[in-house]
Amino acid sequence: MKKLILLACLTSTVFFACKKNKVDDTLVTDADKKAVILNHANIVLASYQDSYDKVLELKSKIETFTADPTAARFEDCKTAWKASRIVYNQTEAYRFGNGPIDEDDNGPEGLINAWPMEEAYIDYVVDDATTGIINHPLEYKINKQVLENLNENVSETSITTGYHAIEFLLWGQDLSTTTAGTRPYTDYVTGAGGTASNQARRALYLKTVVDLLADNLDYLIGEWKQGGAYRTKFTSQMPADSALTSMVRSLGSLAKGELAGERMAVALTNQEQEDEHSCFSDNTHIDIQYNFIGIQNVYMGKYVRSNGQVIQGKSLSDLIAKKDATKNSLVLAQFADTKTKIFAIQAPFDQEIIIPAGRERVNSAINACRSLADKIADAAFALGIKN
Repeated sequence: MKKLILLACLTSTVFFACKKNKVDDTLVTDADKKAVILNHANIVLASYQDSYDKVLELKSKIETFTADPTAARFEDCKTAWKASRIVYNQTEAYRFGNGPIDEDDNGPEGLINAWPMEEAYIDYVVDDATTGIINHPLEYKINKQVLENLNENVSETSITTGYHAIEFLLWGQDLSTTTAGTRPYTDYVTGAGGTASNQARRALYLKTVVDLLADNLDYLIGEWKQGGAYRTKFTSQMPADSALTSMVRSLGSLAKGELAGERMAVALTNQEQEDEHSCFSDNTHIDIQYNFIGIQNVYMGKYVRSNGQVIQGKSLSDLIAKKDATKNSLVLAQFADTKTKIFAIQAPFDQEIIIPAGRERVNSAINACRSLADKIADAAFALGIKN
């Protein structure tokens, strides 16, 4: 995950490299800025609450499944995992701004969504049936503290927690060019009919890791709720321009460094299945779509909750339109173009990065995301945002 810091810094360089002229602030008032900041805080809170609620639904499905494993209940777990990703992926737009998700590299992001992961660190793989924490009961206890301590303990890929650990425990390795991973539900069946070994430990690991994921999302809710430490800092203590800078930098870093770079360009260049974000479930195209939607949510100041409720208020787009309507229009047009190109990417992503037509689609989406980051940066300059 540390290599993302460099990418974020590079994006920030794009952001602040060209500031020379003093900007007239007469059209944008402090009250306007405050309204944008408060609306953003409300959106962040709602989306983390939705993420938490979806993980609780996943946890319930996992508890039902592990209590009495069946093929149907296993599929229910997979469906719940995919639903939880739709919400969480939108929250990625709050990263890279030194907020509580990754503040000073001490936030819980690495425990929530770290990737890529070395599967053999957790459980058996195709060429080694006895590898992993699960298959070494004398060496490893399985509880939340142990898994948290082991996460990224050996390297950046020694992931033990978060969405992708759960994904691997549900799908297993993806060894096919046409389907996602095909881990059998019988990996969790003890006694007759059970496959692999240490089925009870595998079930305990799955229940423990989803419980830890819920804990970390609950922490973020606590930071952003009314009276929460970071919400208070962001809405009341931090200068308004600093809060806006944090928002805009997050968008640029996600669009250019992370989404265009880490999540698409690296995989496109290497043509490696292991480089895709959700490689076990073949859900990467959905990750990319909802990362984009998260960027759009922040810029537009609008978020549609899981229950259909709309959180909407004054936005970065509104502020920029007051200062330079032309630049805001260019950003909006680029959002439309980027959405078209991102949603044109076909599943599975691990095949899209190999076939010529798919590579062209992914490359077009990469270039569109980079252009979006650049246009947002240029538009933000109209607000006089300073590093």
